[in-house]
Amino acid sequence: MRIPYLPVLLSVSGLALCSCSSTSRLVTNALGAAGGAGLASHLSDGDPLITAAGAGGGLLLGETLNFAQEKKAKKSFTEGYDKGRSDAVKQQYWLLVDQQKSDAGYEGDVSLFDFPLPEGGPDGSLFHPGSTRTLRIDH
Repeated sequence: MRIPYLPVLLSVSGLALCSCSSTSRLVTNALGAAGGAGLASHLSDGDPLITAAGAGGGLLLGETLNFAQEKKAKKSFTEGYDKGRSDAVKQQYWLLVDQQKSDAGYEGDVSLFDFPLPEGGPDGSLFHPGSTRTLRIDH
């Protein structure tokens, strides 16, 4: 009875290559090379040059998958790190706002005053004619 080595080898290689996050780089590359060699050997009826080329192709596929996985992990880490920094800054901002409210005895009374801007500022900046700004005063 002949054991179907090629389908078994390809199945194991495929499962290992798909779960790159749980396997090491060495195992992924070894299984990729073995799968490529097995496929090339089967398709070429055992030609050693084509089998070696298949092993090289499988190794290249394994390295490509490793690179893609590492790149994805690095991007996820960077996005999470940036999100954490952003959240920390927001938290600090709201802590300062709450502290200022309690220090000033803030009760929620606010007055808004609109005042017209001059057409030119002291530094030579120009404003649109009729521009106004709103000044907020907390009581």
